[in-house]
Amino acid sequence: MTHHSSKCCCRVGPSILNADLSKLAEESKRIVEAGADYLHLDVMDGHFVPNITFGATMVKALRKHLPNTFFDIHMMVSDPEKWIDDMADAGANMYTFHIEATDDPDRVIRMVRAKGMKVGLGVKPNTPVEMLLPFVEKVDMALVMTVEPGFGGQKFMAHMMPKVELLRKQYPDLDIEVDGGLSPSTIKAAVEAGANMIVSGSAVITSDNPREVMNGMKEVGRRWFPCTTDQTAS
Repeated sequence: MTHHSSKCCCRVGPSILNADLSKLAEESKRIVEAGADYLHLDVMDGHFVPNITFGATMVKALRKHLPNTFFDIHMMVSDPEKWIDDMADAGANMYTFHIEATDDPDRVIRMVRAKGMKVGLGVKPNTPVEMLLPFVEKVDMALVMTVEPGFGGQKFMAHMMPKVELLRKQYPDLDIEVDGGLSPSTIKAAVEAGANMIVSGSAVITSDNPREVMNGMKEVGRRWFPCTTDQTAS
């Protein structure tokens, strides 16, 4: 059974949070060459979430090594409008910020678009998905967190799937991303619910055969969200 959407394609975007950050370019290249559809880069400020990772300088350095890879920048930061210019200059393709981080999502959306980036809007586990609904038609992607943001390696929260189901029912052609605990054993629940963009961290990064892991996940996901040749190349 497939979801009837002409636009959605199942893509797997590894999170490099659990990679060896001392050789991030090498690790990222390895994952892209193994078949990643995009890279999910977790930016944390130590305020919105209790951890600090990296910022625009690291993204810009990575872009030099991966000129053609789609970078989905997950901004787990307070005041997301502060970093829009820097991330655009660094080579970000999609700027994904959290609904909880701003009092004026419309303004942030407009600012991101003005810099030529796609817009993603995320929701944490304890936030009702209904908070996203007034803004969904203005963004390119909705992100449903399936762990508490801030650290890698957490277990998938299956009870977040009703959020995905609600979004998919109301927006059949929306890109819906899930992030946290996604692996070959949890992807079926996510795509069944309606997610088509799958962020997978530890399951891919720590595998001895990341190509096999990603291919297996795509095979499951594309039963629900098949891809055309053009979609897999984009």
